[in-house]
Amino acid sequence: MQTVMSSKQAAGNAAASLVEDGMILGLGTGSTVTYFLDAVALRMNAEGLNLKGVPTSEDTAEKARGLGIVLSTLEETPELDLVVDGADEVDAAFRLIKGGGGALLREKIVASAGAKVAIIVGEGKRVERLGTTFLLPVEILPFGHTTTAQKVAAQGCQPFLRTTDEEGTLMVTDNGNYILDCKFEEGIQNPEELHRALSEIPGVAEVGLFLNHCDILVEGLIDGTARIRERNES
Repeated sequence: MQTVMSSKQAAGNAAASLVEDGMILGLGTGSTVTYFLDAVALRMNAEGLNLKGVPTSEDTAEKARGLGIVLSTLEETPELDLVVDGADEVDAAFRLIKGGGGALLREKIVASAGAKVAIIVGEGKRVERLGTTFLLPVEILPFGHTTTAQKVAAQGCQPFLRTTDEEGTLMVTDNGNYILDCKFEEGIQNPEELHRALSEIPGVAEVGLFLNHCDILVEGLIDGTARIRERNES
């Protein structure tokens, strides 16, 4: 566990080196992003960086405020210089599964506003096929959610409504929606085709497949170093 946490911290620290004075940042959600926020705050204090951040969740907003990061919104700043977010899985083509923190809808909206998107991951997030180590999150509307789940299941998966405790309390996202965590026995054969099919189901708000939302991959390693790669890098 300690090596995984140190690799996450390495990724967060390395991503902070990509930040430049005057940037408007998209701030993702999750444990690895927390390390990035800490590292950015240290640079702000040491170098006097002038930054603004657009958070993807209430949790991230609270953490950023506590670190003295000035917050904005997409209404105020619709174009972002750099978006930094985590991922639950990433394959060789830089395709992602995201949504473990429950913020996939806002994360995808913010990612789409970024001139560049940097994805930061710790040890164990690289996979040969998406859906093999992590269930695919699908955010759905509460209205008719049973019917929606049946239609999602028809795409070849077993969906589970995400809960927050042993009593089965349903998790509610910042958008007031539910999340289905979808298990594909053999992983996801065709991410693009699945994304299209799921997105066409009435009641589906967003799919945790991020297929063209990673320009830079920052991968923390267990020795405390990090590897930074561009999408089209050979």
